[in-house]
Amino acid sequence: ALLQGKAKRRQWLLLRPSPRPSWSSSSPLPAWPPPWTPGSGPCSGLPPTPRSTATRLRPRRWVRRLHCTRTTLINDHACLFLVMLMYRACVLAGGACGYDITAGYGADTAALSSTLFLDGYGCGTCYQIRCVKATACYRGSPVITVTATNLCPPNWAQDTNNGGWCNPPRTHFDLAIPAFKKMADWHAGIVPVMYRRVPCMRKGGIRFAFQGNPHWLLVYVTNVGGAGDVGEMWVKGGGGMGWLRMSHNWGASYQAFGQLGGQALSFKLTSYTTGLTIVAADAAPASWSIGLTYQARANFK
Repeated sequence: ALLQGKAKRRQWLLLRPSPRPSWSSSSPLPAWPPPWTPGSGPCSGLPPTPRSTATRLRPRRWVRRLHCTRTTLINDHACLFLVMLMYRACVLAGGACGYDITAGYGADTAALSSTLFLDGYGCGTCYQIRCVKATACYRGSPVITVTATNLCPPNWAQDTNNGGWCNPPRTHFDLAIPAFKKMADWHAGIVPVMYRRVPCMRKGGIRFAFQGNPHWLLVYVTNVGGAGDVGEMWVKGGGGMGWLRMSHNWGASYQAFGQLGGQALSFKLTSYTTGLTIVAADAAPASWSIGLTYQARANFK
């Protein structure tokens, strides 16, 4: 009962509505921040906010050794963001976005703090990150591109600047080890970085992974191009029915209640960031089955 209660509370937290970005939906992509701007705070001329961090996904047995906190980095580089390495098993178990290894995002992934995760609407978004002003940074500050695939939950028992890296309103990235190794020596544990949001470059169409039962269809959406996110979704069967609005379940999944079996399914999707809408016609054949993934021809640019 206790576990069920926690699960319901977690689902409620993920289903809370989030404010939409303020940029115009008329442009194909939002006006991304200027190259390598550290965001709000003393460097941007905006009101100061708690500095961001990012963590690397790593085995839980390493967590205690991880918190050799680099407070000097935080204090000396107030205008920079931090990336810290942690590796958790949940990266292979779907995480808060529901992606599994078939999603195709590989190891260049990151878990986001709730400020960026946006109750699941941040799933699938893409960021460029580079290490700066640290001895652990590789020469030339190589740039890595990661996809948001998980949530880095708050740790209210720790101070925001000392262990509670994912506490809101801090923006934070929890990087997988292979991604971190591309820009810095992973033994450093934590290094200052700068980041920016970028369009997602995907090959092929959007993928739809089906779960549920004959009366309830749960669809996980992956391989989304453009802004990488999905804000609204509809489904239409081939039996002459109109568009049926799907509700956001959690992470990158949307659900519909009804008898949809035996019909070819089309999907209509609206990007959470840009507001652009596309139609993935006949994405799944009439013989579709629960447990399978279907790829459409359409995708955001």
